[in-house]
Amino acid sequence: MKIETLAVHAGREIDKTTGAVQEPIHLSTTFHRDENGELASEFIYSRSGNPNRRALEKCLASLEGAAECAAFSSGMAAANAVFQALEPGAHVVLSNGYYGTGKMLMDVFTRWQVECSVVDTSDLGAFRKSLRKNTQLVWIETPTNPMIRVTDLDAVSAHAHSVGAKVVCDNTVGTPILQRPLEHGCDMSMYSATKFLSGHGDVLGGAIVSKENDEFFERVRTIQTGAGAVPSPFECWLTLRGIRTLPYRVRAHSENAMKVAAYLDGHGAISSVNYPGLENNPHHAVAKKQMKMFGGLLSIHLKGGRDAALRMASRVRLFTRATSLGGTESLIEHRASVEAPPAQTPEDLLRLSIGLEHPDDLIADLEQALA
Repeated sequence: MKIETLAVHAGREIDKTTGAVQEPIHLSTTFHRDENGELASEFIYSRSGNPNRRALEKCLASLEGAAECAAFSSGMAAANAVFQALEPGAHVVLSNGYYGTGKMLMDVFTRWQVECSVVDTSDLGAFRKSLRKNTQLVWIETPTNPMIRVTDLDAVSAHAHSVGAKVVCDNTVGTPILQRPLEHGCDMSMYSATKFLSGHGDVLGGAIVSKENDEFFERVRTIQTGAGAVPSPFECWLTLRGIRTLPYRVRAHSENAMKVAAYLDGHGAISSVNYPGLENNPHHAVAKKQMKMFGGLLSIHLKGGRDAALRMASRVRLFTRATSLGGTESLIEHRASVEAPPAQTPEDLLRLSIGLEHPDDLIADLEQALA
């Protein structure tokens, strides 16, 4: 089936008791056994499994053509489970993307004897040099947040597998609609479901989608159910509802972002625009090869540096000054003000999450803010 059909039907079942077309929200924390001690279904206790969570996991696995999925209470909880599944003394190669992932590795897992090399994985030469004999995991983020760099998934996966490393792609910005990392050699995809998957700014969630139901994924599953960082039934239900419209929302995000990026690329106050949809962008060729469209996230560099960036952000009227991305409303943020080490985001950079408003209105707002 096509991705639009999967988004609507994957993980969805007619309720056997009532015939409800939309799945009920199962709030029960525990599940009944009969007089012989037999369970009525696969579910025993909500931390280890819940019908709404299982429906979401089936849906996400189907969207990527994967064997399994584990849903978490946040994207960072999902990432945490992957790092916890590593062997002691592991070496991790990490894309220099979202600062929270690197911060967690440095603050928490280096104390667990996990070594970390943060590199620009879009630079294949630098990436190859970062690999070691004890590299157990390569964590790719593409496109990266907030610099919007694009990594060649096929090439990086091939090099990582040559040293026996697992490859995980943070596909939060890409979504399964724009790119399917497992088709390009990756072993797992990670999502912050808070962003485009749920898509309405009202859910906190994450997921790990695995190409194989292998030993490593089973470790992730054990951490999910054992540590209990699982999403609530209502959050799973809301995320599934968001996924139903995901293909059409992501296309609109991408189309709007392309128009906004093209406008900003020619503006005299902007020194450069980070968006792989632009043909003059250094990542355009790789993005065109592995992405269907170029996504709803971009960033810009202001010629006047930090002061100009903060001034522009303060003057927008339609854009909302807030953290996050992937919602229906457009957001703008001075990332250097909210990040912490090891982040090195330039002070002249503003990140723009392009929403579902009319692009002409978004451009008009940016134009008056830059005037």
